[in-house]
Amino acid sequence: MKIRTYVLIASVAFLGISAGSKQAKLTEGVNPGDLAPRIESLGNESNFNFQNHSGRYTLLNFWAAYDAESRVRNVLLSNEINKLGSDKIAMYSVSLDEKSSVFMETVKADKLDLSTQFHDELGKASEVYRKYNLKKGFKNFLIDDKGVIIAANVTPEKLTEVLKKI
Repeated sequence: MKIRTYVLIASVAFLGISAGSKQAKLTEGVNPGDLAPRIESLGNESNFNFQNHSGRYTLLNFWAAYDAESRVRNVLLSNEINKLGSDKIAMYSVSLDEKSSVFMETVKADKLDLSTQFHDELGKASEVYRKYNLKKGFKNFLIDDKGVIIAANVTPEKLTEVLKKI
């Protein structure tokens, strides 16, 4: 009889604990399924809060002029976004070049829209670099309208494929 009582009490306690976990919140991180870390002020009074609840996705891309692969990817992704139209997705690119002049000249040379290009002059010493764990290389993140990362390291081809499924 005592064992049944203990089992009953444990069952009720377990049910109570599991019922309370429905309100569990997503954790902030850089893996698919995580909430994208907020980016605050990049010197141009811009804050990136990816929770817009509009059904519109955000592609957040990190690059630097000294990293040829990330620079080419930035141009290719920007061109792909322009083809897709802005009703489904917006792209924000963050340059981690330390010199503002290098950033500006690269944006001009690559014929990019300055309104979607942002500059973090602290480069590898920045909070954004740390939050997005960029020490292993520059990445990009596809983020839904709730601020949740749904894909990382997206290529232009993969981007088109993912957006067709949505």
